[in-house]
Amino acid sequence: MQKAIVSVTNDLTTDQRVHRTCMALSKAGYEVLLVGRQRINSLPLAPRSYGMHRMKLSFDKGPMFYANFNIRLFLLLMLKRSDLIVSNDLDTLTGCYTAMRWKRFFGSRVKLLHDCHEYFRGVPELVGRKFTTSLWKGIEDHIFPELKAVIAVNRSIASLYSQEYKLPVRVVRNVPFRREPQLPADKSKYGIEKEQKVILYQGAVNVDRGLEEAILAMKFIRSDAKLVIAGTGDVFDRIRQFAIEQKVGGKVVFLGPVPFQELHPITLMADLGLSIEKDVSLNYHYALPNKFMDYIQAGVPVLISPFPEMKSVVDKYFIGETIENHEPRYLASRFDAMLMNTGRMELYRQNLVRAASELCWENEENVLLEVLGELKAS
Repeated sequence: MQKAIVSVTNDLTTDQRVHRTCMALSKAGYEVLLVGRQRINSLPLAPRSYGMHRMKLSFDKGPMFYANFNIRLFLLLMLKRSDLIVSNDLDTLTGCYTAMRWKRFFGSRVKLLHDCHEYFRGVPELVGRKFTTSLWKGIEDHIFPELKAVIAVNRSIASLYSQEYKLPVRVVRNVPFRREPQLPADKSKYGIEKEQKVILYQGAVNVDRGLEEAILAMKFIRSDAKLVIAGTGDVFDRIRQFAIEQKVGGKVVFLGPVPFQELHPITLMADLGLSIEKDVSLNYHYALPNKFMDYIQAGVPVLISPFPEMKSVVDKYFIGETIENHEPRYLASRFDAMLMNTGRMELYRQNLVRAASELCWENEENVLLEVLGELKAS
């Protein structure tokens, strides 16, 4: 059986896209090993149908982390037999590409598939950091023209890379597996009353996600509702402290990191799903987030920033609404307007049934399987 090694810089706990990729690789006939990193606070991994390995690194963030990760990844890839290497985002590409070139030098016919989860140089963490951005661009400029197989999460990001590097980029969207009907999580487990509404944000708790403003909006909301934040990230501790300082702790519930296997019942208990990132970077502007698609699969009406990829889905299926700004009083009014309009929300939920049936991995993985078939044949 052919072997595939998939790499990503996170700790594997919550990354649904990489899990779906690994499942598709298994379906395509590969024996799969997924490689990530072990952090101090990483949760134990639930068993999966493919192999997993988390590397313990000497650094947790910054330039030394990326260097440490890619050196360790290169050594691992050189020591293990593989017929296919899958790099996820630019921060794994150096180790994967270098290992592929060296393995070929020694006679291997290993292939490389690169998956763009985002427009990496457009992430908000790099906005205004010209030197760091130029280093990442140097890596892209050196490697991207040599890539033979590239996929991206949506048309906008695929077009950006395709136009810049004059190479074909296939679109494999960030859509979840089709879900069978099941019961939502018990609200009381999270300190939420049965009749209270749930406004949910799930996913990475990083900068410019609109979370501070959503928390402040809970001061002005008239509906009997709680804001639930499921996930962790670079600013998690700061956001949690902010909620305490603003004296809205009773209206905001922080769940911390949630393994993706346990996330769907939590999503099902929501009445409204948020994806209200700020328009501070190309990566956010062209995003089609996991959480947005998870809301759809769970039948949860959405409130989003009017970014092209998300808005095109909302407009096509009529499953939610957009915001005009992030002013807290305005956000509170949008929360109330949706939660209190039972007729409109019921229409959204009816439309979500069709959206969920079409926007699922069972349909989308065919594109990835085609790409894998072409790689095997090349």
